[in-house]
Amino acid sequence: MSEEVKKSIDIKKLLKSVLHFKSSDLHLVPGSEPQIRIDKALKPLNLPILTAKEVEEMAYSLIEDKQKKIFEDKNELDFSFELEDVGRFRANYYRTIGGIACAFRMIPIEIPPLEKFNNNPIFKELVKKEKGLILVTGPTGSGKSTTLASMLHEINLTENKHIITIEDPVEFVHSNIKSLFSQREVGDNTASFATALKFALRQDPDVILIGEMRDKETISAALTAAETGHIVFGTLHTNSAPATINRIIDVFDAGEQAQVRAQLSSSLIAIISQSLMPRIGGGIVSTQEVLITNPAIQNIIREDKVHQIYSQMQLNQAETHMTTQTDELITLLQKRVISKETAIKSSNRPEELMKIIAAL
Repeated sequence: MSEEVKKSIDIKKLLKSVLHFKSSDLHLVPGSEPQIRIDKALKPLNLPILTAKEVEEMAYSLIEDKQKKIFEDKNELDFSFELEDVGRFRANYYRTIGGIACAFRMIPIEIPPLEKFNNNPIFKELVKKEKGLILVTGPTGSGKSTTLASMLHEINLTENKHIITIEDPVEFVHSNIKSLFSQREVGDNTASFATALKFALRQDPDVILIGEMRDKETISAALTAAETGHIVFGTLHTNSAPATINRIIDVFDAGEQAQVRAQLSSSLIAIISQSLMPRIGGGIVSTQEVLITNPAIQNIIREDKVHQIYSQMQLNQAETHMTTQTDELITLLQKRVISKETAIKSSNRPEELMKIIAAL
């Protein structure tokens, strides 16, 4: 980086600002001043507008020649890194019409325990399962990685297990407490999620984390692993439990779907669908829609009646430990944690929510 650029802007200082302001993300885009995300809203840092050269030099100062070549070949780069005395970050570089742009996501170095973010107490029971599939879903930035890291941390605190994680890139770095971790990064340590999963079954795992179930081959391997005596954690970018089940089944050809429904019905343990929204007075809060399989849910999946799952999730919740996003939103509204406008905007079923609000 040139001396002139160093004087005007410093990438490490910018990344420190993410920590200082308790924000989640930093964005560097040519033609704009640096911006950070606080409570889901972007806020400028009141610094000079960045030129394409400044962004490029800052971006390249954080990566090695191998990563630079990948980026120049593909115009996209995902990676993670740690800055001493600052924290760990997930980064994405991409090209715009104005030049290179960067998005940095802050990753806590200390893995939060399950209790920290008021996660459903049933999560501690779910992670004790010996085999099956647990999915954490939601849009980008909804806290999926944090919830999964906390669940693995709970296993690490309480059980002697071999835990293999397959991620792109590795986000939370786990220390061995009671469990043994083998963390693998797609690209650097393995060719793909599907390849890593194929060989994971020969690596004597008890627990497998799949950073993203993004294609048919990966989903098929995950279902097989969950059936064969392993507990498998995975993520999808879906907004509800029924949508998650449909997404998994729809990845497969029509002739394969009956078999996949049978596999999913027998292996699925739970689906946790998350969303984040701003609190009244500042900060953010999450909602977690929770589906936990039981014989009725298993039968619905097998018989291709996924549209009936939502009504099952509403029944006997004290006994089943299931909850819907609407239930969660109503609770937050009654506690005056979020505004009515935020609840409606964030809802997957706004008409249902508005009817309940009107009746309160």
